[in-house]
Amino acid sequence: MSIKAAQLAINGGPKTIEKVFPWPIYDENEVNAVSAIVAGGKWGNPDCGDEVERFEQAFAAYCGSKYAITCVNGSVSLRLALMACGVRPGDEVIVPPYTFITTASSVIECNCVPVFVDIDPDTYNISPAAIEAAITPRTKVIVPVHFGGLACDMEAIMDIARRHHLKVIEDAAHGHGAEYKGKKLGSIGHVGSFSFQSSKNLTSGEGGIVITDDDELYAMMHSLRNVGRIEGGQWYDHYNPGCNYRITQMQAALLSEQLKRLEEQTQRRNANGLYLNSLLEKIAGITPLVRPAEVTLHGYHIYIFKYDASKFGGLLKNDFAAMLAAEGVPSFKGYPHPLYKQPLFQNKNFMCYAIPESVDYTGAFCPVAEQACHTDAVWILQHAMLGDKEDMEAFASAILKIQEAVG
Repeated sequence: MSIKAAQLAINGGPKTIEKVFPWPIYDENEVNAVSAIVAGGKWGNPDCGDEVERFEQAFAAYCGSKYAITCVNGSVSLRLALMACGVRPGDEVIVPPYTFITTASSVIECNCVPVFVDIDPDTYNISPAAIEAAITPRTKVIVPVHFGGLACDMEAIMDIARRHHLKVIEDAAHGHGAEYKGKKLGSIGHVGSFSFQSSKNLTSGEGGIVITDDDELYAMMHSLRNVGRIEGGQWYDHYNPGCNYRITQMQAALLSEQLKRLEEQTQRRNANGLYLNSLLEKIAGITPLVRPAEVTLHGYHIYIFKYDASKFGGLLKNDFAAMLAAEGVPSFKGYPHPLYKQPLFQNKNFMCYAIPESVDYTGAFCPVAEQACHTDAVWILQHAMLGDKEDMEAFASAILKIQEAVG
């Protein structure tokens, strides 16, 4: 082992970064808000829905949307959106393969067929050209994922949807606060879906929400979220095949306080991302993802850069990612393979009656997504992007330390 290699933290040397980046961030405001709900004794929804309604109205206003409907998580929010958009058994829904499982598994839960199309090599977001090529007479919905908080090419996607009479559900689980041409993500398509899971930029531990401007979509999602009841109906009258997907008053109180922090945190992540781009683009073998001009505010739920092993002595991506994490950078190697390689899809464990026997994912291959998973993509996590400029410089220094040790 060389002297420089011995200095790597993974080999027992000193870490580049000793700082801890806390998440979630909270203070007595969150504690007091939740405590007040607990002390009030009315915890459920809708037995006392004021706090839930307040948060829904505040989040809708923040996003520039007419309506918002909370639910138990971001997986259910996608399912509510799909059902409200009128999908029927066997319909096709276009999704990217480089995202979390529920973008596609929610489609299966609706007895529909996920159609995986590749991502753009510069942004890792779904490719509009690939969407257009995948449309068939059975296509009903497009689900673009604003991966890492970077806005998809929504102008192109909405144009495709208009021409083919399709609905667009924005999967904005990473996109809280981010913008495309000055519009908040989630507010551009027919429905926007968000997650409040523990790692997300706006969190209550678990939870989700859908936003829309469409009166009919709102009414249906609101009903599906509340056991099929309709506004103005009787408590034991059920009109649609919904379930109890409601959140609690405590979650809503927590989210209301967290929402007050979101804009400042998004602006800070955005500024740090721009600065980190300027640092990493100077390092041979490290390429930040392209940020199109239409992206007026980046959420950086994940800061992603492309790694070229040839500039690091042939060091495999997974080994590089492990070294980077050992240096104290909150980072990760990313997905091990595209979604269609998951056992769910390879083995067709769908437990559904409407997926045609002809559907077969064993031959699916999206080359850009494959390359991102296996050799190229390295992630820095969102809480690290709430640091300061010196932290961004330390992240770059850690990469250079590894390069010098293995090159």
